Amino acid sequence: MGDDFDYVIVGAGSAGCILANRLSADPQTRVCLLEAGPKDNRPWVHWPVGTLFLLRGRKRNWQFDTAPQAELGDRELYWPRGRMLGGSSSMNGMIYIRGHARDYDHWAELGNRGWGWNDVLPLFKREECFEGGANDYHGGEGTLRVSGPRYVNPLSEAFVAACGEVGIPHNDDFNGPVQEGAGYYQVTIHEGKRWSSARAHLTDDVLARPNLTVLTGAHATRVLCREGRATGVAYRQRGRDLEARARREVIVAAGAVQSPQLLMLSGIGPAAELTPHGIPLVRELPGVGGNLQDHLDIMINVRSRTRHSFAIAASAVPRDTLHMLRYAFRKRGLFSSNIAEAGAFVRTREDLEVPDVQYHMICALLEDHGRKLHYGYGYSLHCCPLRPYSRGRIGLRSADPMAYPNIDAGYLSDDRDMETMLAGLRIGRRILGATPFDRHRKREIAPGEEVQDESALREFVRQRAETIYHPVGTCKMGHDDMAVVDDRLRVHGLEGLRVADASIMPTLVGGNTNAASIMIGGKAADMILEERRATDTPEPAAAAAAG
Repeated sequence: MGDDFDYVIVGAGSAGCILANRLSADPQTRVCLLEAGPKDNRPWVHWPVGTLFLLRGRKRNWQFDTAPQAELGDRELYWPRGRMLGGSSSMNGMIYIRGHARDYDHWAELGNRGWGWNDVLPLFKREECFEGGANDYHGGEGTLRVSGPRYVNPLSEAFVAACGEVGIPHNDDFNGPVQEGAGYYQVTIHEGKRWSSARAHLTDDVLARPNLTVLTGAHATRVLCREGRATGVAYRQRGRDLEARARREVIVAAGAVQSPQLLMLSGIGPAAELTPHGIPLVRELPGVGGNLQDHLDIMINVRSRTRHSFAIAASAVPRDTLHMLRYAFRKRGLFSSNIAEAGAFVRTREDLEVPDVQYHMICALLEDHGRKLHYGYGYSLHCCPLRPYSRGRIGLRSADPMAYPNIDAGYLSDDRDMETMLAGLRIGRRILGATPFDRHRKREIAPGEEVQDESALREFVRQRAETIYHPVGTCKMGHDDMAVVDDRLRVHGLEGLRVADASIMPTLVGGNTNAASIMIGGKAADMILEERRATDTPEPAAAAAAG
């Protein structure tokens, strides 16, 4: 195949995998997919509970840290991101949530044509193979497997029942006509195994295509540009500096952290960010790296009287051994769980149009992304404000492409986010204090029963809040001065260059971001193929003259 391709895609994550599949479906089209990490071929990648190991691991996890966050006690927050085929879809919690319909209609209202809810719902359905079959809100023939929980922990059952007791209605389908309520999450798990974007879109048949080249361990260092056009990608693989040239387009799908970093390393971005590092300016785009949004999250931790949770305890060994055998032979039981089986979407105020807080019920006693271990049994409740007002940015630490970028998330820089978090925290405590948890609850250990007044709760948030892994917006779509791509995901002012991943979201969706990222990749492929057909089809008059 050499080094010449029609399309070069940077990043084999949620969006990159579907792009590689769709663009290489035409055997006459040569596609190169660059992934900095290794293959997704370790067993624990495919175990639902493997997330706990991957969050702590290094080889398949970028393990970013933010800059000190001024409103969080100058703490540097840990940002795990997937570094393998499938990207973060190969290490996430596997929750399948599209967000609220209003989120996408808002994108369209900002001037992004073709991104309203009625435009994107068919795309979500096209990619989905829903366990319950096709209906008005789900697809049944796609390659992305979506199912209900294979195992439901008694703690998850208690959570849903407790929500009902405090007035939160039951919801059988968060991706159906109504998002608000409490219920069980749909997950990207099939027959007890993780179903990442790589599993869905880079199947053995796809990888065997002679016109698709997938390069792992290939770290993109720069988008090559000449005379206002992207012509390829420079990358480093096994210590060698190489190039993949693109006849038609370069598509950057490296995620909300590394897509803007790669653009800036290539001279595309704000001059004030590039000049100090001696990077020649190719295209002034002040919005590159800006508009960073993420879901900040606070957790309530409770010690349990019962022994249903994942736990580090001698008494758990016999139970866990039985569950491990059950998983090994039947792919069922405790180890087939994503640990976050149940959740809720809630409005903290009656005057709100859509839910503004999401809960994830965790059947384990977790702290610091599972890196801090608690002995004994317990459970945790994540509380996450869905549409933050705070904004941060991705910047450069140096011109070295192997150096990590500077991540300043700007958490709680707008105090409205703190108010929402406190409101969500209070509701979360009401849920965990309801009758269905009476037989499980031993004592609350965080914030702790003594932490009740607002100033103490604010301090708890500042000392303990963490990301729940949904950064977006750093190459935002739009037509204003801070937009990086247009509504067809083409980088403003350059030919042959697109960005297609969570970084293009103008605003965060109300929920987990993996499903939306896959949809973005699929929609990008549609637009690329549509434009190619238009340019490759001769005008009627020209065709007649040629005939």
